[in-house]
Amino acid sequence: MIQQLRIYEIFERNKEAFHARFRDHAARLMRHHGFRIVDMWESRSERRLEFVYLLEWESEAARDTAWRAFMSDPEWSAIKRQTSARHGDLVGAIEDRTLHRTDYSPVGLPST
Repeated sequence: MIQQLRIYEIFERNKEAFHARFRDHAARLMRHHGFRIVDMWESRSERRLEFVYLLEWESEAARDTAWRAFMSDPEWSAIKRQTSARHGDLVGAIEDRTLHRTDYSPVGLPST
C-alpha cells in the first residue's frame, strides 16, 4: 500500500465553492474511478489557506491509472469549466506527494 498526500492552495474568496465542488462532484467521481479517500482537512498558515487530503492505493500503477481516468472524465471536465466560469480559479498551487510507509511505522507493528 502507498498513500498519496495532496495539498491544494485554495482562496478565501471562493472557498465555499471549492468545498462544494470537491464534496459534491470530485469526491464522488474519484470514488467511481477507484480512489480511496482516507481523510480530508483544511489548514491555514500565515501564507495561505489549504485543502489537504490523503488517498490510499494498492500500487503506484493503480494510482496512475485512476488519475488518468479521473482527469479525462468528461463529467469532471464539464464541472471544472462550469465552476471556473462562475467562481474563477478555485485552486492555486498543488503539491502532490507519494508516501511509502517505513518498516518502523507504528501502523502495522504489534502492540506492546
